Amino acid sequence: MIKKPVVLKTPLGDEVLQLKAGDHLKLSGVVYTARDEAHHRMMEKGIPFDPRGAVIYHCGPVIQDGRIIAAGPTTSARMNEISGFLLEKGVRALIGKGGMGATVRRQLDGRGVYLAFTGGCAALASSHMKLKGGYYEDLGMAEAVWAIELDSLPLVVGIDAHGYDIFEAARNHAEAAFRSYSSRQCRSGH
Repeated sequence: MIKKPVVLKTPLGDEVLQLKAGDHLKLSGVVYTARDEAHHRMMEKGIPFDPRGAVIYHCGPVIQDGRIIAAGPTTSARMNEISGFLLEKGVRALIGKGGMGATVRRQLDGRGVYLAFTGGCAALASSHMKLKGGYYEDLGMAEAVWAIELDSLPLVVGIDAHGYDIFEAARNHAEAAFRSYSSRQCRSGH
């Protein structure tokens, strides 16, 4: 039986602490895109929006004539070492693809969640989005911070606020299966 998705709206609060890794949700409200350069600029110049309860989407959208054409996630691991300051300021969720490292998993503990969106679905994502504004546009379209209003974007909790991580679990499962397979192959002489 498939559970009904959790419905959330930004700004987020303590409700994210109840989410479990693997939960499905639909997120609405304003989120802010930020890739590498945007993170560095915000560390240097300040966060240009209220970070309390905010959601960061690791994404470099394609924008044309004030509309979002495509907005798929970028690999979140690139932001492993530069996300902590946002969580310390009150950001409650990070959205991206591929998961994040142990440092971010610890930083999310008791604070927030990592939400996964499937890579390769940029057009699907944009169908749930409306552009509301932008910051640091001098960084270029892909690296600027864009305020985007979501309408029921489907996501999966990848890392919850208690340290459970579906990406780590999948890696561990795959490594165990490979070790088992390899040892059988070695014993059989193949």
